[in-house]
Amino acid sequence: MPDSKQIIIGSRGSKLALCQAEWVRARLMAAGYQVEIKVIKTSGDKLVDVPLPQSGVKGLFIKEIEEALISGKVDVAVHSLKDLPNDQPDELCVAAVPEREDARDVLIARDLKLFAQLVPGSRVGTSSLRRRSQAAHLRPDLEIIPVRGNIDTRINKLDRGDYDALILAAAGAHRLGLQARVTQYFSTEEICPAVGQGALAIEVRQGDTRIERAVAKLDHPATHQAIRAERATLRRLGGGCQLPIAAYAFPEADGLRLAGVVASLDGTRLLRAAATGPVDDPARLGAVVADSLVKQGAHEILKSV
Repeated sequence: MPDSKQIIIGSRGSKLALCQAEWVRARLMAAGYQVEIKVIKTSGDKLVDVPLPQSGVKGLFIKEIEEALISGKVDVAVHSLKDLPNDQPDELCVAAVPEREDARDVLIARDLKLFAQLVPGSRVGTSSLRRRSQAAHLRPDLEIIPVRGNIDTRINKLDRGDYDALILAAAGAHRLGLQARVTQYFSTEEICPAVGQGALAIEVRQGDTRIERAVAKLDHPATHQAIRAERATLRRLGGGCQLPIAAYAFPEADGLRLAGVVASLDGTRLLRAAATGPVDDPARLGAVVADSLVKQGAHEILKSV
């Protein structure tokens, strides 16, 4: 029998992933648990020279960690929620979603330039087709190009002159203490965030009541419901995190507001939809927004990617 107070967290080995795992570890330890972090190398860590959308691997930063969780090598998996595919293994579930960090995207530019100040032809790096398509819609005169590697690696590439600017998630920059490098925060209307961006997924084995109880207090219900609405949009569209699909939900006085975006890679076509619905029915809200995008031609755009 395992020690009832012993918990092993599975995490990627990047600085950001370990920062997120340490955040969970500290809170479990404060609750009286003995917590160890086990580093697991994922497919996404190994395919460093291949643009993420071209890898052909589903759950690039998830698969090996989920396998370790299913086999019992670890008790908890901590993921960036935007990396989590919609079709989870039957043996696993997301037991907690902590309160979300800033969901927006940020610009980190050389010479502290704003996005509007970048000269035409500037090289802007991003690992995301979602960011690429929306940035191209805002500034079709820029060269939006892929960049791989963890955040530190990307910033090193920026500083040595490979890029003029980077677009990445505010949450990652904040968690790594890089706020001073941020040139600009994009509003969610300028660049709609990825599904789950800024949130963590705490994944456990189905029916493991000991671990479910341990992580339950880390759940933030309002964030969890917003994430469910966003993921319902993604599921209804039949897409994954490597497609130019965006969805962002947030509470309003009269319920939950959800905005969705689908855009062509060159930014020439950008579809928007939004709706408000009851907090307790996020799946229906996600379906409403997705269906509106489909009526506007979302499937045609996604098939062309």
